Amino acid sequence: MAYNLDSGSHSVYSLHYHLILVTKCRSEVLTEDRTNFIHEVIDGFADNYGVEVSHLDGEDDHIHVLFTTKPTTNLVKFVNTLKGATARRVRNEFPELKDEQGDSFWNDSYCLILTGQVSLDVLTEYVDNQRR
Repeated sequence: MAYNLDSGSHSVYSLHYHLILVTKCRSEVLTEDRTNFIHEVIDGFADNYGVEVSHLDGEDDHIHVLFTTKPTTNLVKFVNTLKGATARRVRNEFPELKDEQGDSFWNDSYCLILTGQVSLDVLTEYVDNQRR
């Protein structure tokens, strides 16, 4: 089994995440321009958290962010910063959103999924067959 691994001073790791953010009340306000702007905002501060965004896209009412991190990354702090910074910057760049959406931009909740380079079934089989 071959993995694409990153390394730190005392660790080897592969941490890939899938973050889904939904607009408040599922408002359909995420145009292509706004989504591209959100990607630029995230790229502007992601390095400070040891995060590398590999893909970002979505639909009118939500975005998907695929990213990798270091083991030391505080994911809650990163996601909260991401939500706050993007909401603030998008509202400044596109002031008409205040009229379209009110006071909030993102839904309070989010979905964060740890992904892997192989499926859970393949990994389970690999571990189960270690002594064979």
